[in-house]
Amino acid sequence: MDLSNLKPAVGSTHRETRIGRGPGSGKGGTSTRGHKGAKSRSGYKRKIGFEGGQMPMQRRLPKWGFKSLNRVEYKAINLDVLEALAAAKNLEKIGLEELRNAGFISRHQLVKILGNGSLSHKLAVEANAFSATAEKAITEAGGSISKVK
Repeated sequence: MDLSNLKPAVGSTHRETRIGRGPGSGKGGTSTRGHKGAKSRSGYKRKIGFEGGQMPMQRRLPKWGFKSLNRVEYKAINLDVLEALAAAKNLEKIGLEELRNAGFISRHQLVKILGNGSLSHKLAVEANAFSATAEKAITEAGGSISKVK
């Protein structure tokens, strides 16, 4: 056996139907397109979303929504999460790397620290953004904040 005598399995292929090759073929005349109308003409193409003259779905439904090109999406992390992480791992500084290692954020996520919860001991916190209440709570506990780009 070699490449010159390979053939498809018996019954796995079909002959192409030759349309429009005269009345003797049984597929001549109108070439299986029926009589008259747009669908019988050459170059016919149905418009996307055409519903037979009925008002199409994209025109029946109202317009809504907006996506801002300048939106910056942050992963929100609360103070109680920082407190628990610091207690569990005995940390004095919590940055993006510590949050990544703990599984709170993925590689390219931006972090915003929010003020839900409280801090009992001082922490140096590094994040992309802070809420006003979180900033106040961290500094009142004797900690420091640093914003990272």
